[in-house]
Amino acid sequence: MEHNKEGLAPASPSAQYFNNSVLSISIIAVLETEIPFNDVHIMQILKDVFLPINPRFSSIMVENEKGEKQWKRVEIKLEDHVDIPIFPTGLSPTSYDEYLDDYISNMAMDRFPQNKPLWELHIVKYPTSNAAGNLIFKLHHALGDGYSLMATLLSCLQRADNPSLPLTFPSHQSSKPKNGRESMSQFFSLIFNSLSDFGWSMLKSTSVEDDRTPIRSADEGLEYRPIVISTMIFSLDHIKHIKTKLGATINDVITGIIFLGTRLYMQEINHKSSQAHSTALVLLNTRTMKGYKSIEEMLKPDSETPWGNRFGFLHVPIPNLKDPKSPNPIEFVQAAQEVMKKKKSSFGVYLTGRLLEIVKKLRGPEAAARYIHGTLRNSSMTISNVIGPLEKVALDNHPIKGLYYMTVAGPQNLTITILSYMGNLRVTAGMEKGFLDPKKFKSCVENAFEMILKAADEIPM
Repeated sequence: MEHNKEGLAPASPSAQYFNNSVLSISIIAVLETEIPFNDVHIMQILKDVFLPINPRFSSIMVENEKGEKQWKRVEIKLEDHVDIPIFPTGLSPTSYDEYLDDYISNMAMDRFPQNKPLWELHIVKYPTSNAAGNLIFKLHHALGDGYSLMATLLSCLQRADNPSLPLTFPSHQSSKPKNGRESMSQFFSLIFNSLSDFGWSMLKSTSVEDDRTPIRSADEGLEYRPIVISTMIFSLDHIKHIKTKLGATINDVITGIIFLGTRLYMQEINHKSSQAHSTALVLLNTRTMKGYKSIEEMLKPDSETPWGNRFGFLHVPIPNLKDPKSPNPIEFVQAAQEVMKKKKSSFGVYLTGRLLEIVKKLRGPEAAARYIHGTLRNSSMTISNVIGPLEKVALDNHPIKGLYYMTVAGPQNLTITILSYMGNLRVTAGMEKGFLDPKKFKSCVENAFEMILKAADEIPM
């Protein structure tokens, strides 16, 4: 991001979509520490490590005389961005769980003031059931997507066992090259899928709504309502075992687990809703390369893994429970695999991106934001996935025992995020407080995992 002499740099279209009167979406990342956090060095770390990562962390968004938004460099007061809450002393870890939940809920509802850079760090020094302390980064989505912000956090962290060694990440399997006949068939499939996905995406964003169900109220103003966050942990080895047995991908397996768990929850709350029309928005990283690159590499103009918001929404129908009394759990993974494969063999995401650019040019960024708002509001849930390191990390010699994140202030009752760390997948559900039952939803997803694992075990090698 290059600044002119006045310290101004153009804001990307996506940054403008996510920061206006229609949408103001943020990402909360929680780092659970093994030992109580000593904040004596935190200001120096923010000044020397965090702020230099990207000029946006020292910039505010302003509007020029043409109504175009730009990033403007400003003098930053770090103390205005760091908060250390005070809770009652001497309580039990379970009591502090409730205080932390309420604190995060309130933080999620608060919109960023536009007169200072769009990030905050909250240091919670009280022991909860999961950690001795919690570091909570809140970053506006205008700064970047989950990939960019994970790269930011990784720049501030080191391997706990040996800081001189690089972090490593789960590997990706590359697809096999196709022969000429397959390539020709894929070309026609690509054209059909692209037009079909683009047309369906337009309908879903403008006029076709999901049914009202136990996971979708269709109420207005969901962005401003309190949320509750529930997390669950699954072994990556178990997920890989299911993947191998079913010939699927890790994303197919975890998506199938979430879909089955969601349907089980819906059926438990309202039996008829197990057949309701419900759609998930699955976020697709549109960068051409897998894995993380250095911040310097990401900020290059021609980078294959550029900084910013580089993702699209895949509209994926949540499979119905064909036989609510005796569901076939494998069908949910197979359905996710089939749909995701078809959706990825499509330029629908890119065509939608071009449509948003045209809407922005003709009617302004808020009109494009209204289109995205409709996309979110008319669906039932959002699922996003970020890859984390295989090794334990540390911040200023404080080992991090757990990581999770959540996208907040969107017009939905339910949001699901997935983050891999130290051989586990942390699935986090953010749901409207008082509308969904977090304990029951967690139980249903965990039950779905056990059902799919058991069914996979019964398949002969």
